[in-house]
Amino acid sequence: MALMPVADALAAVLHSAGGLATEAVALEDGHGRVLAHDLAALRTQPPQAMSAMDGYAVRAEDVATAPARLTVIGEIAAGRPAAQSVGPGQALRIFTGGVIPEGADTVVIQEDTVRDGDQVTITEAARRGRHIRPAGVDFSEGDILLRAGARLSDRDLALAAGMNHPALPVYRRPRVAMLATGDELVMPGSSLQPGQIVYSNGYALRALARSEGADVTDLGIAADTMDATTAAIRRARDLGVDLLVTTGGASAGDHDLVKQALEAEGTEIAFWKIAMRPGKPMMHGRLGAMRVIGLPGNPVSSYVCAFLFMVPLLRALSGMRNAMHHPETASLGSPLSANDQREDYLRAYVSSSDAGRLVATPVDHQDSSLLARLSAAQALIIRPPHAPAAEAGANCQILKLPL
Repeated sequence: MALMPVADALAAVLHSAGGLATEAVALEDGHGRVLAHDLAALRTQPPQAMSAMDGYAVRAEDVATAPARLTVIGEIAAGRPAAQSVGPGQALRIFTGGVIPEGADTVVIQEDTVRDGDQVTITEAARRGRHIRPAGVDFSEGDILLRAGARLSDRDLALAAGMNHPALPVYRRPRVAMLATGDELVMPGSSLQPGQIVYSNGYALRALARSEGADVTDLGIAADTMDATTAAIRRARDLGVDLLVTTGGASAGDHDLVKQALEAEGTEIAFWKIAMRPGKPMMHGRLGAMRVIGLPGNPVSSYVCAFLFMVPLLRALSGMRNAMHHPETASLGSPLSANDQREDYLRAYVSSSDAGRLVATPVDHQDSSLLARLSAAQALIIRPPHAPAAEAGANCQILKLPL
């Protein structure tokens, strides 16, 4: 099977991927979820004109010049509107959040007053509307303030609460199963025997998927046998997950059985092998309703492919309007040689020049097994196929990695 260009592979992964079923969640549980419907305000905020400061509610014409002496006829606290109105030569003591009384059109802050019993002297003139929040200055009932497809931030929850929504319509979280394969893999903390490798890929992949809102089930490590591999694939299917992500066993060696096992279970493979580095032996397919992404076993290849393909897919399944990564422009911190027919994703450090421009410097070794350099990198430099040699300072495109 010919190597597929990265753009074509991503299009195949995202084909027909859209938001899953919708559900209502309590406002408290809405953080990070994706809205399934536009959200309109159920109330006007503020519902009446309110004071923005502690002070005195007065008529502007009474305080057009200073000093001005007024009679205090009562007070207004937040949540306790006054029954009386303000007439000529009168003032009502008012506190922040208090409803502006009838007759008043200005608030004089308390720092510009001198109180003496029921008399207050205004020491600074004030204009009409000063320190008053008009009704609806924030939003009005019926205003659509949160749009479908938006992932809800902490600030969005505050807005939804202010809009008077106790629950939110959201898309269901994608359900993901993660499966590792390889007789050589042992869990962290084990005493390693010759030829064994500590299993690391799953920790990054599960964290990456969860950071995108997925519910993740760990299927553990399958031995390099057809029986073990097919049994794990069947378990994922029986769990009803939306996406099975495998890591390892994706190449063409005698012990790389993932593709063979997937096909034996009826998976339709959309592609296997991509014209990219790292990550050439990635695969994608469908087993009924379950999508499958088969990642390479090398840690860097596994992570880069998951970042480039799994993350946009999870975003699409979560219902996000914009699931794609967006490259940024930076300057190369060191020269790069000409590229071959594969699209390169080079791990890089990111800094800022004296002019504030992003500078991306490739790590010194790009081998796909090097975890320390993957951990230290902040971005991937994208090198198109057949890109010519580039000098330090030349423009490049980068994808920032999650923090």
